[in-house]
Amino acid sequence: MPDGAWNSRQPGDAPKRPKEAALSVGFVLANRFTLTALAIFLDALRLAADDGDGSRQIRCRWTIMGPGTEPVRSSCGVSIAGWEPFQDPRGFDYIVVVGGLLHPGPQLDAETVAYLKAAAAAGVTLVGVCTGGFALSRIGLMARRRCCVSWYHYSDYVEEFPDVEPVADQLYVVDRDRITCSGGAGVADLAAYLIERHLGRACAQKTMHIMLIDKARPANQPQPQPPTHNEVVNDRVRRALLLMEQHLADPLTVEDIARKVNISTRQFERLFRFSTGMSPTAFYRVLRLRYGLWLLRNTTRSITDIAVECGFADCAHFSRQFRECFGVSPSALRRGGGEPDTLTLPGDSPAALLRAFDLRGTPPDRRLYE
Repeated sequence: MPDGAWNSRQPGDAPKRPKEAALSVGFVLANRFTLTALAIFLDALRLAADDGDGSRQIRCRWTIMGPGTEPVRSSCGVSIAGWEPFQDPRGFDYIVVVGGLLHPGPQLDAETVAYLKAAAAAGVTLVGVCTGGFALSRIGLMARRRCCVSWYHYSDYVEEFPDVEPVADQLYVVDRDRITCSGGAGVADLAAYLIERHLGRACAQKTMHIMLIDKARPANQPQPQPPTHNEVVNDRVRRALLLMEQHLADPLTVEDIARKVNISTRQFERLFRFSTGMSPTAFYRVLRLRYGLWLLRNTTRSITDIAVECGFADCAHFSRQFRECFGVSPSALRRGGGEPDTLTLPGDSPAALLRAFDLRGTPPDRRLYE
């Protein structure tokens, strides 16, 4: 346990929070932490703590703690020093570990690890954001608990912790006295959840609206659709799939893709069909329709907007192709008239062929992007 001043207090001597501070959060920064995750969380607390944009620590308070005064470098190069040494963990509702790059070497030093273990022993809820779940898992504080990770780091987590099944299909997970968040914009949703829990829905809504966020998403909201090329081993085809995924709204021609992967169009088409069982054109179309399926399930955008976002000329063309692929129209899907995953499809249909890449399958290995 660290030798901070808090350590000399007796169990009944936990520091008193101001009566109006209904929510108290301590932040711990991992080496090469993600600045976005910290900034979003802090800004949400700042807006919830005071009226308007006053930023005074009234209704909630927060601090950034560390073992010393040495600044911690973020993944983008900005360094932030702790505001104060480690404080008695019993004075906080939550202690948040802000993770970042999964670089070689420890994310946390020995004193920080001891502090987090002391906090866990005291029953304080620990929160891991971005790769903070990795940091908590590495020091043994996620045992018998579910851990939320980004789809981008799913394979990293499985490789390092083969006996734990990570959750990569939702934004954050609340599992008793551990909360983990996949990171990114999901941190705002988690912050809103905690603000609503302690300060009420009106305060959480006010916070989100000032941050220009329409409303907080629930914990079980799916993470944005990951790519689909787990089963492809050919490097050129993988690169082609990545190009397709990067150009869903403005589809490339097959000739353009072949040129970008340095192969003739004829060779590319033959290689792509061998690797996927589909022509590039058919696969690209189903990939765009698959994205449309995700948007229909997880957003309230109009079918016309979704058609444009998926690279179709108009709503009628999108709807016709969608029905042909999935056996149900977009409007019927919205009305609850069918689910593509439960429909019986012909074995040679594009959707059936795409099952090799699973509409809701295991997230891809992030190294496909590197």
